[in-house]
Amino acid sequence: MDQLTMREKIGPNYVLLELSGALNAYTLTEFQEKIYRTIIDANVVIDLSHVIQIDSAGLGVIMAAFNDGIDSNTKLFIMGPSENARKALEKTGFFDTFNIIHSVTEVSDAS
Repeated sequence: MDQLTMREKIGPNYVLLELSGALNAYTLTEFQEKIYRTIIDANVVIDLSHVIQIDSAGLGVIMAAFNDGIDSNTKLFIMGPSENARKALEKTGFFDTFNIIHSVTEVSDAS
């Protein structure tokens, strides 16, 4: 069975969610609840460097959080997506729309 681990770190102007494993319909519940609650009040950085797979349900959560950020005047950043995560994001056709960063130091530059 697929697993997803999530670690949260609080930065000066963002909340970092470090994900590891598979982000799919079976594993996304905790991530979904956390990101939807957090994006309303803060910029969110999702570290996808250790994500091995994202399915359409996982992509849907990321897209919805991105849109919630726009509505809440906050931003969603995707940091260092793994090759599999990058391919999944590119399949949406919205890859260039996302705020892709390599380091959390880029959050202050983009805010």
